[in-house]
Amino acid sequence: MSEKKLPNLDSVTSVNADGSHYVLHPADVSGRFMLARKIFAMLLLIVYVALPWITINGAPAVFLDISNRQFHLFGITLTPQDLWVLFFAITGAGFTLFFLTALLGRLWCGWACPYTVFLEHVFRRIERWIDGDSSARKKLDKAPWRFPKIWRRALKHCLYVIMAALLAHVFLSYFVSLERLYGFLHENPLDHLSSFGTVVFLTGAFYFCFAHFREQFCIMVCPYGRLQSAMTDDDTIIIGYDELRGEPRGKANDPKAADCIDCRRCVNVCPTGIDIRNGLQLECIGCAACVDACDDIMKKLDRPTGLVRYDSLNGLAGKKRRIIRPRIFLYAFLGCLGLGALTTAAVSKAKPYNLSSSRMAGPPFLVDGSTVRNNYQVHLANKRNQPATFVMSLESAPEGFELSGAGQSFDLPARGDVKRPAIIIVPHENYTGPCEVVIKLTGQPGDVEITNTVRFVGPNPASLGKGKQ
Repeated sequence: MSEKKLPNLDSVTSVNADGSHYVLHPADVSGRFMLARKIFAMLLLIVYVALPWITINGAPAVFLDISNRQFHLFGITLTPQDLWVLFFAITGAGFTLFFLTALLGRLWCGWACPYTVFLEHVFRRIERWIDGDSSARKKLDKAPWRFPKIWRRALKHCLYVIMAALLAHVFLSYFVSLERLYGFLHENPLDHLSSFGTVVFLTGAFYFCFAHFREQFCIMVCPYGRLQSAMTDDDTIIIGYDELRGEPRGKANDPKAADCIDCRRCVNVCPTGIDIRNGLQLECIGCAACVDACDDIMKKLDRPTGLVRYDSLNGLAGKKRRIIRPRIFLYAFLGCLGLGALTTAAVSKAKPYNLSSSRMAGPPFLVDGSTVRNNYQVHLANKRNQPATFVMSLESAPEGFELSGAGQSFDLPARGDVKRPAIIIVPHENYTGPCEVVIKLTGQPGDVEITNTVRFVGPNPASLGKGKQ
């Protein structure tokens, strides 16, 4: 593969002049930011693997049970009727991300994005362990296909496939319970074709992205990097190069040169292959690898660190920095509004039981010799992982209104639902026209009370031999 790059600064760093993929081999780097990123990435990986194992209120902390149409999120269970709260979750999270971007640039990309975490802290760690450092990997790429290269390539890609399969199975455990997933592993894959197909597809997608496509996903596919320019300004904290200190570049012993010795260490460690000295670029994911690399060189030269650092464009230009500005207030307000509405909705609407009622098929009311009757069907769904017992009655009903079978208890299974008839009867002499009636269900454990209002209808009271007094 040709290593000749496009000559202009607007070219994509991972694409050759002929349009083929320019394989990057970023050098490893150590420093305070890399140490912090590794620790944070390990925490994120632990959380990703552990969430399906952590049980809250009888269900995994995050479990999207599509087959039973129940969605468990940190102790709150949502049904399809509750999914409107996701609007507030998405808008709240979106504007919070806008807030962080306006304040701190692409901090999400370099530190918390799952794609970056998997690529930099899993797959590239495997590559460095097998193929060696940057220079060794470049040398191996150019080497002929003989046994030393073949066994390293075979081992590396086998480990890639295994890791991709593990990540795919963990992802599937957010949709299929661990108990069922474990059972699937001991049965014929064709008996669970949809789950098996999902794992195969995800394994292939993960392998392709992290073994071959790599940084091109961030540069060419992910829309977030392209939106960066719309959400940042000259006061956004980014990673930048201090031209006032670094220019003109020259050798370390050149008295006419500034602090930058043009060692290109910042370029060699960049996971997207850019030269940060050319200014803020689309490919920069804010990972701070160049910051640690440059600081290490400055320490060796006994010069101040921070030639490449987290700062705003105004700060790098020696101008006054502003943290508080209108767009920060706007994004923070909209983010808090969405997350606040999500919290309120989740607490008030996403209750452990859902009660609904509908009128039974047939005429809206029935009249016999002495009563008017309305027939309803009550549907009660249990979101909890424990059974309950309920009793149905009328609450503050008008005089003469009765519920057939009131006081009789019925069982509601864990994560199940029950449909029960609710027949409301009123004598002719007590019926004065259509009115609202409240059906109440009282349940144990927990002294739960749920109500649902239905409209009771009937004939013209005058047709029953009496009118309104």
